Amino acid sequence: MVVYTAQGEVLMLRRTSPRDFWQSVTGSLRWGEMPRRAAQRELFEETGLRDGGRIRDCHRKVRFPIVPPWRDRYDPGVFFNTEHRFRLQLPSRRLLRLNAEEHSMARWLPIPQAARLASSWTNRDAILDLQQLFGPQTL
Repeated sequence: MVVYTAQGEVLMLRRTSPRDFWQSVTGSLRWGEMPRRAAQRELFEETGLRDGGRIRDCHRKVRFPIVPPWRDRYDPGVFFNTEHRFRLQLPSRRLLRLNAEEHSMARWLPIPQAARLASSWTNRDAILDLQQLFGPQTL
């Protein structure tokens, strides 16, 4: 899920492991959990924020191979993951309560800088998709 402000700043989180891996809010579905519910849960677990029903489903799914640093999180024989894209616009930056086991730092960055910082190509694409909301002035 890409969390961003009305001014076009994107929330980026630095993972504790692997080092220097930057991403937006992410997570995995629990058994039987629907994607929207997982997005709400992960938002709260990772940032302390509640969505207030404002999470937007982008109705986009991306299937990608699981990279080696994440392989141990999946069952043997699972080689692909499906990402469900969501976004949440906030009126302005919010104070966060980071989950210290997952993330060591948060930054609010303009769309282009956030996209360059994103470690995952799928996350980068999701961030760049915001440019259609803000227009070319965000480039």
